[in-house]
Amino acid sequence: MSEPDEVLDCRGQRCPLPVINLARRLPELPVGAVVRVLADDPAAAVDIPAWCRMRGQEFVGAHPDSPAYDVRRAH
Repeated sequence: MSEPDEVLDCRGQRCPLPVINLARRLPELPVGAVVRVLADDPAAAVDIPAWCRMRGQEFVGAHPDSPAYDVRRAH
């Protein structure tokens, strides 16, 4: 995966805070920008892709070697 446009460090935060922080930050970035969410709460692995589906944003993928999830702003 390529480098993100921004990294949102949500480590140590419990559900639903990583998703809330992503939802607040993503609209401030240009369409096409990629945010890497660092989230060590196990629920983030389910919550972040689900939020992307519900909001029409693109879940780029999870990083197998770290608790990181890439999301591209679609609109």
